[in-house]
Amino acid sequence: MKLLVTGGAGFIGSAVVRRAVTMGHEVLNLDALTYAACLDNVAPVADAPNYHFVHADIRDRAMLDTVFAEFAPDAVMHLAAESHVDRSIDAPAAFVETNVTGTMALLQAARRHWERAGRPAGFRFHHISTDEVYGTLGPTGQFTEDTPYAPNSPYAASKAASDHLVRAWGETYGLPFVITNCSNNYGPYHFPEKLIPVVILNALAGKPIPVYGQGQNVRDWLYVEDHAEALLLVLEKGVVGRSYNIGGENEATNIDLVHKLCAILDGMRPQNRPYSSLISFVADRPGHDLRYAIDPTRIRSELGWRPSVTLDEGLRRTVRWYLDNEDWWRALQARDGVGERLGTGG
Repeated sequence: MKLLVTGGAGFIGSAVVRRAVTMGHEVLNLDALTYAACLDNVAPVADAPNYHFVHADIRDRAMLDTVFAEFAPDAVMHLAAESHVDRSIDAPAAFVETNVTGTMALLQAARRHWERAGRPAGFRFHHISTDEVYGTLGPTGQFTEDTPYAPNSPYAASKAASDHLVRAWGETYGLPFVITNCSNNYGPYHFPEKLIPVVILNALAGKPIPVYGQGQNVRDWLYVEDHAEALLLVLEKGVVGRSYNIGGENEATNIDLVHKLCAILDGMRPQNRPYSSLISFVADRPGHDLRYAIDPTRIRSELGWRPSVTLDEGLRRTVRWYLDNEDWWRALQARDGVGERLGTGG
């Protein structure tokens, strides 16, 4: 297929690009190269003849129309988004502009291309979203595709809005779409403002490892390369008009996750004291959702997909990758906001 991937220089987007190019798809990576993007993320496939890059913003409708006309994609995989909850608390406008306005511009450009091409039945607009649109869970239960939306952060609200836009373009204009909502991703190339990279890099630097509240918030952790596999499977075999929840089947409290990472680091790069001694509990994030958990029944039963990487194995792979790729993360640590406490609402 000819795939237009937005946000392909980001964390999840680059995993999709690397996998899709390796599979033989022709991929055009469209990315605005904002603070969290890094073209080094796609360096392993950058010289492949079936990989192309365009530096563009999804809000730029004229540029989008040109890209669609020249590349003529068979499908769109829309991953471009502002995605850090803490940043959305401090500066929500950017999340509305990119995640809502940008998604609308992309939908309009995709619709125009699809209609001019004769409305081909095989065209797909795959919108990649998050389980955070569902809000928070108590100690039990899981999100299903029928769970009502109840976003609690500006980030989650902006993604919920974009999900609704995609569905509306399908219902109103007939644009063939699929939506996926994933749990927390982790793995190689994870931008160093997110929890797992923060733990690893602060530990290596001997700095306090910040844990919000008492670390009792629960997340379902999905290895990013498993996620990329699932996304391409949904694109190929998912039912038009359906949404699919993609989870890692790996729930853990934040504090347990941090202790696992510290123990792995103790084994791989031992110091004169355990890394867990650096754990520091800090004031919680405003509106911090207690628990996320995905019911993966639909994607498992309809498409036969399950994650292949356990949390313990994925964390070991991730720590090893950061230890082996210091040049990559050091180059990003000077970017705006990295290493600072964000999300206080100030």
